[in-house]
Amino acid sequence: MTIQRLQVGILFSLIFNFIPISAQTLEVDADLRARFEYRHGYNNLFPTDADPAAFVNQRTRLNIGYSAEKLKLFIAVQDVSTWGDTRQILAIDGNDSFSLFQAWAQLQFNENWSTKLGRQVISYDDQRIFGGLDWAMQGRFHDAAIISYKKDNFMLDLGGAFSQEAASNEGTAYNIQGFFTYKSMQYAYLKQSWEKNSVSFLFLNTGFQDFTGDANDIADGVSYRQTTGSYFKFPIQKVNFAGSAYYQFGKANATTDLAAYQLALEATYTSDKLLYGLGVELLSGTDQDGDSKNKSFFPLYGTNHKFNGFMDYFYVGNHANNVGLNDVYGKIVFTTGEKSNLLLKGHYFSANADLSGDADAYLGTELDLVYTQALMTNVKLNVGYSHMFASDSMTLTKGGRPSDNTNNWGWVQLTINPNLFKTNLGRASN
Repeated sequence: MTIQRLQVGILFSLIFNFIPISAQTLEVDADLRARFEYRHGYNNLFPTDADPAAFVNQRTRLNIGYSAEKLKLFIAVQDVSTWGDTRQILAIDGNDSFSLFQAWAQLQFNENWSTKLGRQVISYDDQRIFGGLDWAMQGRFHDAAIISYKKDNFMLDLGGAFSQEAASNEGTAYNIQGFFTYKSMQYAYLKQSWEKNSVSFLFLNTGFQDFTGDANDIADGVSYRQTTGSYFKFPIQKVNFAGSAYYQFGKANATTDLAAYQLALEATYTSDKLLYGLGVELLSGTDQDGDSKNKSFFPLYGTNHKFNGFMDYFYVGNHANNVGLNDVYGKIVFTTGEKSNLLLKGHYFSANADLSGDADAYLGTELDLVYTQALMTNVKLNVGYSHMFASDSMTLTKGGRPSDNTNNWGWVQLTINPNLFKTNLGRASN
């Protein structure tokens, strides 16, 4: 052992044995999930004479959490890959599938105030505007800073982010585009809870880099989109109500103004081994033949797979700046065993704005079935099947693809998420 290593060892020994330390914990969790999918019209209408797709995706995630009296650290690394995407005996992982999912620190200043800095999941309410997108193997994160205030049943979060591709000596042009990836973001979120009721308010400002030039490659200012609104939930006797209302304004792009809205209301009732639910969601859209403004609402950074049908025809990497959506739905959850249930859900879809040629607003009907079974501790099985009964009008929103082919989707997912390690590192003060 070298003198330097000996000195380091002595230093750490002094730190951990003689310096007063508050209670500390270290915890390690695993999240491994594999999902087989059969796609025959998932996310889009199925083309004539095309072959269906089938594959297995896997997420392998390791979560490491540390907590002390006024400090929390969390790091999550993950690999997201498709079975077979790397050839046999390859010395490296050639699919670039390994990534840092979260890496944040939370500092507790006093009983009420704290801050959270770094790569993190931002999720509120029903996850319509901000959500973790856990259905997607890669999830969703933000590189952001949040200041939080909490007292009794009230909370306030003030968050912000400023995105750059790399460190630079000149300029702040941001070339990463797509999926509403922002150059800057600021928001305020307030929530008041009492008994079984709650109401929240969100104001979100997002800025997107504009470009000009022959190749659209010259940075030219930033367009800002604002989203504001409220989410609420409250019970009336045995019926639970939840709903939201949001408005978007500002700029859809450098040259187009934005004015769009979202409204939603859901009622659920639980009786014996059944849960019943009815709901409606309206998301405004822009007429296909053109309009003076962009009137298409987009839920931005939410877990959109939860809403508007599990086949993801709307707002999951698609349907931006489109005719919007009216979604009327009903659901029943059957308790089929001590650790199992079956969800049956139906959606009636129609366009919110006018389609070309005065086409019928009805887009289609989707049926979703999901069976959930807890196999053992920390192991869960999900089996799903969905079928889209598309109308001729759906073709107008899906690039002209035919609506009369069979459009269905089936999947099986196994989720394993055990706690691997947990220990108390704390020592009493000397």
